[in-house]
Amino acid sequence: MLSNGIAPGFTPEKMRLLSDPRAGKDEGGYYILSVNENVKVHFADYYRFLEQVEIRCLEEKQTLNAKLASIDPRMTETAAYYRARKVIVDVVLKTVYAFYPESGNLAVVMTPWCFGTVVLERVEIYKERLAKGETTDPNIPDFPFYVVKYVEEIYKRTLLELFEFPEKAFSMRWQYTELLKRYSKVLSNVTTSLQNILSIVKKEKNP
Repeated sequence: MLSNGIAPGFTPEKMRLLSDPRAGKDEGGYYILSVNENVKVHFADYYRFLEQVEIRCLEEKQTLNAKLASIDPRMTETAAYYRARKVIVDVVLKTVYAFYPESGNLAVVMTPWCFGTVVLERVEIYKERLAKGETTDPNIPDFPFYVVKYVEEIYKRTLLELFEFPEKAFSMRWQYTELLKRYSKVLSNVTTSLQNILSIVKKEKNP
């Protein structure tokens, strides 16, 4: 469970009812063969990773808020750096809070490195929107130039720190955002088809 009380979407009870062919159970518990990497990802490991990421993000955010509260207002570039890190932290937290309670799409269950590239893509999209003035952010003042500049400079390093990843973690791009959209419908259709087949089989056994 996350610190704000959000519960994991795929509970043990729900996992037992999974009829998806990619799902299974072994000595490590329930797992899914991830959509993009086709590797075994245990639900318990996936949720534990997200919980750890949330803790690190909340600690980082608390530290940044304290620094911003105590900094000399004339130190505009330093403040911009802290604000840029908060922008990145907020994108990570938003992704964690979206994926952790998801209960209808198995495609969100993935390895830590794959999750990291999802967030990397989201940060890149978000910083482009900020640079173009297409969105507002509470971390950015009326003159966002320095904040956006620092987001561009530090976002990869900041994500590696928050995820506790090595440099090579982002060497391969999974382009997972599009895959999530593409496969969520496929997985849903497969699950529905299997449920229909099981229903027919049951009716034939019990006319």
